[in-house]
Amino acid sequence: MSKLSSSTTVVAAVTAPEAASQAAPALPPARVHPRPGSGSSSGIAVATVLALLLLWWGVTTAGWIAPLFLPAPAAVWEAARQAWSGNVQGGLPLLTHIGWSLLRVFGAFLLAALTAVPVGLLMGTSRIARGVADPLLEFYRPLPPLAYLPLIVIWFGIDEVAKWLLIYLACFAPIAVSTRAGVAAVQEEQLHAAQSMGASAWQLLRHVILPSALPDILTGLRIAIGFGWTTLVAAEMVAATAGLGQMVLNASNFLRTDVVVMGILLIGVIAYLFDLLMRRVADALTPWRARR
Repeated sequence: MSKLSSSTTVVAAVTAPEAASQAAPALPPARVHPRPGSGSSSGIAVATVLALLLLWWGVTTAGWIAPLFLPAPAAVWEAARQAWSGNVQGGLPLLTHIGWSLLRVFGAFLLAALTAVPVGLLMGTSRIARGVADPLLEFYRPLPPLAYLPLIVIWFGIDEVAKWLLIYLACFAPIAVSTRAGVAAVQEEQLHAAQSMGASAWQLLRHVILPSALPDILTGLRIAIGFGWTTLVAAEMVAATAGLGQMVLNASNFLRTDVVVMGILLIGVIAYLFDLLMRRVADALTPWRARR
């Protein structure tokens, strides 16, 4: 009897998991939910642009808005053709205006990036640097460029230095603030792990802080170039003889709305193309972050 009971116990112990597995219902396959807002939006963007162009053409063709306030796309294209050959105010070809504007915006932007990123890193890693730079930065950052433009003209005259400085100041603040925010967002665990392995201050900055803050730095660069193009018109008000901003201002004095719209569209397209380039650079340098 004892042998029979022990054999029954062994058989029951072996067959119990099999019976339980057969009785349990099969779980459905896991469903992967996409991230909200993920996926390509290129098609939607193209459709939006085409819809706006069609609306612009329809409104101007129907005569709902006078050409003085909104010229037709054909008139803007004709203005661009005239500007290309230099048959607008000033007599300079369009490429000359584009070249001067690109030199001013990207030259000042490059200088701002080379100086604002180190300042932001210092503000994020040193309380002394933060105490010195933060009040000055937060004081002038909300000021519109036109507010301190007269002072810059008084101090530096009306040559290229004043134009570059105005765009430089507009680009400096967002880069420094974004860099500081990126440094502040570095996780304490990463810093402690590097320090426990004997990392020096330079190694900590080079291998931990800078890579972690890089997405915020690149975002600040994208924002800064937008401020640079926004300030371009104000900068070229200072006795400029060439530039897209100067061309737009000069055309507005003669009520050439077609040239004004053409200049605005050209500035927007150039800025947008550079922003697309910055997105590709950000995706290449920081592949771990979410794509935007």
